[in-house]
Amino acid sequence: MVLAADAAAQAAGLRVRMPVTKAQALVKGLVVMDADPAGDAEALERLALWALQRYAPIAAADLPDGIVMDVAGAAHLHSGEDAMAKGIVERIAAAGVAARAALADSWGAAHALARFAARPAIIIPPGGSAKAILELPIRALRLPKDIVDGLRVLGFESIGELAATPRAPLALRFGSELGRRLDQAFGRISEQIDPLRPPDLIEVRRAFAEPIGAAETIARYTGKLVVQLCQALEAKGLGARRLDLVFHRVDNRIEAIRIGTALPVRDVKRLTRMLCDKIETVDPAFGVEIMRLAASVAEPLEDKQTISSLTEEPEADVSALIDALANRVGEDRIYRFAPVASDVPERSVTRIAPLAPDTGEAWPDHWPRPSRLLPVPEPIDAMALLPDHPPVSFTWRGVRRRVKRADGPERVFGEWWKRDAELVAVRDYFQVEDEAGERFWIYRAGDGEDAATGSQRWFLHGVFG
Repeated sequence: MVLAADAAAQAAGLRVRMPVTKAQALVKGLVVMDADPAGDAEALERLALWALQRYAPIAAADLPDGIVMDVAGAAHLHSGEDAMAKGIVERIAAAGVAARAALADSWGAAHALARFAARPAIIIPPGGSAKAILELPIRALRLPKDIVDGLRVLGFESIGELAATPRAPLALRFGSELGRRLDQAFGRISEQIDPLRPPDLIEVRRAFAEPIGAAETIARYTGKLVVQLCQALEAKGLGARRLDLVFHRVDNRIEAIRIGTALPVRDVKRLTRMLCDKIETVDPAFGVEIMRLAASVAEPLEDKQTISSLTEEPEADVSALIDALANRVGEDRIYRFAPVASDVPERSVTRIAPLAPDTGEAWPDHWPRPSRLLPVPEPIDAMALLPDHPPVSFTWRGVRRRVKRADGPERVFGEWWKRDAELVAVRDYFQVEDEAGERFWIYRAGDGEDAATGSQRWFLHGVFG
């Protein structure tokens, strides 16, 4: 029996649960492989571990074909939920696996939307999950096949039809499983994720005889857990790159805080301050009975020897500032620019991590470069006397500017090894200053004479500080 089929097989008319003999009759040369449920489960476990380390403090396999994550308290590290969901799908696709992602209020709703609505990612606003799943088929409720078949015999096709039907007759015929799955999908009852805990995870925990809920109490025990974790990290010569503080509430729900660092860190005060800054995002409800602190990502950290010097200034450490900013606005929004070996200006720069090592490249020093390079050159209306002369005036964004001083041209040739169209393409760049003292970097696409070298139109590409 066919248990799984890729997109090409489905386009050819093959379906899950179809007999293999029928599938082979429909498609000549069909590639058939034996199912490996154990191998699939192991692969999902590895994928969940990857998600745990990179995206969310709570992650687990959602058998048979997915992973489930609780991303509350972690989305800010990835520039928000929308960017996070798209990033997950793109990274998995880069590994050659097609994936879909959904963010919703409950595990049941996210499970259903990811499999029946996401193309390739869907984000449901808070409070909108119940409405979003009404049109989905009843198969999306994670019900056993015999219950799904029985409901179809009765004429039920969508979750909305099922939700509008009185519960008692359905429970009498199909048992309590049907009502429980409906309530889980609508978020009426909680469904706790059993988080993946790899065996080599460095983790400390604290259980309380009486639940705690005050922010000051949570902060005090957070500091104690950080001390214990740093001792465990020091014993292994490691530093934390990502910390997860997980709160188990008495109502069987889990809250979590995730922080990240640019470099491996084992500083108790620094890590405690970063975690305590996020405590206000935690809802303890009726109290927290267990706190767990784990270093989901840890890397080797060598102890630095402090050398006293009367002649040399100590090197400034900005990693604490970078960590504070990254945990507020997102890791992807903190970066620095590095040069790339290219004469084409927009290709000569790239974004790298703020504390990444130097690439070894350098920007051209024979001509100054503007402090602000526009993402896309903007067209301008310019008037030049001769092809090799700078414009005497130009209009940019509706403002006409008269050129007072200019320098150039600096000719930049196309990179013919990348595109055939750049074989003869050139740009002539000029640095110009208007009557108000503002300085701009403009260019003409082409040499001013031969149409094959460019459109001969003028563009503004940068602004000098």
